[in-house]
Amino acid sequence: MFLGEQASAYAHLEQGLALYDTHQHRPLAFRYGVDLGVWCLAYAAWSLWLLGFPEQALARSREAIASAQELTHPFSLAAALSYAAMVHVDCREGQAAAEWIDATLVLSNEQGFPQYATLGMLCRGWMLAEQGQGEEGITVIRQAMAMRRAMRAEAGRPWFLALLAEVYGRVGQPREGLPLLTEALAIADRTDERWREADHHRLQGDLLLVCSGGQRAEAEACYHKALDIARRQEVKSLELRAAVCLARLWHTQGKRAEAYELLAPIYGWFTEGFDTPDLQEAKVLLEALTG
Repeated sequence: MFLGEQASAYAHLEQGLALYDTHQHRPLAFRYGVDLGVWCLAYAAWSLWLLGFPEQALARSREAIASAQELTHPFSLAAALSYAAMVHVDCREGQAAAEWIDATLVLSNEQGFPQYATLGMLCRGWMLAEQGQGEEGITVIRQAMAMRRAMRAEAGRPWFLALLAEVYGRVGQPREGLPLLTEALAIADRTDERWREADHHRLQGDLLLVCSGGQRAEAEACYHKALDIARRQEVKSLELRAAVCLARLWHTQGKRAEAYELLAPIYGWFTEGFDTPDLQEAKVLLEALTG
């Protein structure tokens, strides 16, 4: 999954779930620290979202939480709650994420699970920015990242850097966000953690566009790079985001036909999640392109 091979990752996770036997394997959580059934469900949700199935992703997240609650295993429950919050962040559903963010923080702080408490903090920082409290969101995200670095928990850092860069763009400080994306891409080159690589390039394009002077040619190159990576990795959700950004740019340049030809096929590929912000945004843009 972290390598960016989502189709293979999801196939392995589903095979793990098929092999998982409640009575035989649940006691292992108390011996080894984590319930593998919950783990497979929680990670499958991430892969499903990236592959373009947001409703199935959210359903898997709910299954993971329900399974962990039935097990009465706090560590597994903290994992399920924090990953569910992150899937809701992926879906850009801040209000829906709030319940899981709060639950993650309460449980993790009570039980002493700092790795999951920091995931909850990262999601809370993003949510604060969504609610118009960008500066506070930046503070919370930076605090969480510093805590994770102190724990030497480096997995996921490229995504967290991207969240922070996105928030900087939201508060009108794109030049603060661009170095963070450069760092994220450098980590990907060093570690092969590439599951968010397409979105890093998309965000670079977004920030370049809102920098003083509006670097349109550079932004367009970033969007093309994001599309190439997303298509190669078969991550439809990230392909849609990149296509929306490039189509919107082309629309402002009077290239309506090219923008429509780019966006319509990827939007038409989706079979679910039409009430999520990403797909709603794509639909509105398509209507503008044909109006």
